[in-house]
Amino acid sequence: MAADQRGFVGVAWGILSTARIGARLVEGASKTGAAEIVAVASRNEATAQAFADGHGIARAHGSYEALLTDPSVEAVYIPLPNSMHVDWTVRALRAGKHVLCEKPMDRRPAQVTHAFDVAEQHGLVLSEALMWRHNPQTQRLRRLLDEGTIGAVRLVRACFSFVLAGDVDVRLDQALHGGGLMDVGCYCVSGARLVAGEPVSVCAQAVPGPTGVDMRLSGLLRFDGDVLGVIDCGLDDTSRGELEVVGSEGRIVLADPWHANAPRIVVERGLQREVVEVGAADSYTRELEDVAAAIAGERAPLLGRADALGQARTIEALYRAAAEGRAVALPAPPVSARAR
Repeated sequence: MAADQRGFVGVAWGILSTARIGARLVEGASKTGAAEIVAVASRNEATAQAFADGHGIARAHGSYEALLTDPSVEAVYIPLPNSMHVDWTVRALRAGKHVLCEKPMDRRPAQVTHAFDVAEQHGLVLSEALMWRHNPQTQRLRRLLDEGTIGAVRLVRACFSFVLAGDVDVRLDQALHGGGLMDVGCYCVSGARLVAGEPVSVCAQAVPGPTGVDMRLSGLLRFDGDVLGVIDCGLDDTSRGELEVVGSEGRIVLADPWHANAPRIVVERGLQREVVEVGAADSYTRELEDVAAAIAGERAPLLGRADALGQARTIEALYRAAAEGRAVALPAPPVSARAR
């Protein structure tokens, strides 16, 4: 493996599935010497070959198992349906591959813990693919908050929704852990947690669709220091995506937090309004570079055990709050998780 001019070590990746989001990872890999997509797998060889031919990938495998036995593959990206994430993550880890698992890793904290235990046992890197966290816009937001730009944080509000086309989609399948919170609401959860830490309690209301998954969900989160979080997500309302942080001395708004296609941060303090310009960057490229650095032993991945477990614990609590119609308290994270 050769290092590029920034010192990143190129990692040979395989993609476990021909899901459309895999094309974004291929594009991201093309912009860095930190990663090369060398193989793709599908449940049949023709589908895998078509994806490989369309994206310049050297090898196509007609089964997921075949990719895991490919000796040239060092790391595996898993964009399978949500319910299959942990199973195939564990299989990949046991096959000796590092893993980048597409969000959400799972809605069950015990499953997430199990996956990271296996990664640790095998000395491998495991990270959850919340690509927005790697974007310079997100990092700049965190610095602004740390610098006290808007004083003490009082409220964080996050939304993400769109209209899902058609009525046949894995995101509408309850058995595959579909639903609005799992698909796009997990970004809102991540945004609230980035700003305010781990919630101590949550409330939620959900609107189910014909298949039983949540088509829309709104949640109220309470954090230490009496910080409140408001999230809403949906698969059947207009396209929206915004992150707002309200402080004691002003507010910060990201109009495009999740995709950062047009990165820009607006800071308002009283009658003053400042626009903080942020350079554009491919979040998938940065994500791959982060995992490459972790594999090289340079640092821990940005999104490791503690963050993935925090995501799962919050998502589980939101679903339980919606189902039971009451506030759900979250215990403090385990010391072992906080330390990672």
